[in-house]
Amino acid sequence: MRAGLAVGRMLDRETARVLARELRRAEALGVAVRALRHRDLSRSRLEERLLARGAGQDARADALAALERAGLVDDARVAAGRALALAGRGFGDAAVRHTLEQEGLAADHVEAALARLPPESERVQEWLARRGAGPKTLRWLAAKGFDPASFEEVGAFADEA
Repeated sequence: MRAGLAVGRMLDRETARVLARELRRAEALGVAVRALRHRDLSRSRLEERLLARGAGQDARADALAALERAGLVDDARVAAGRALALAGRGFGDAAVRHTLEQEGLAADHVEAALARLPPESERVQEWLARRGAGPKTLRWLAAKGFDPASFEEVGAFADEA
């Protein structure tokens, strides 16, 4: 339709070019939609996938714009969901921030996602209750990107942290 094909229309050079461009755009859109089947991905990650599959700049831009208009690509939603999932797996704010930045999310989306998480001190208390309040748990939390100041806020072995 977008290429202007119709029964009886002569397939001239210009129409063939338009058709080829539309086919590349449709292929890029298909690749991106298949990538989104399993989980939300950031615009940056989708663009990387399309680039790896050989999609041209125009095809990538058109496909991503169409997915954004449809609401399938939303970096703010991706950042919020990923931050919540990481926090649920025991990651502190520093590790969440680092992971989201590595996924190509903009700083404003990262900060908004972090602001929606419960405070680190509350998450430290939860993990201490789950795993036990000992030095091993504190080392584990520190390795997971929690700020040592949040240990002191909950009074969790400040001398041993």
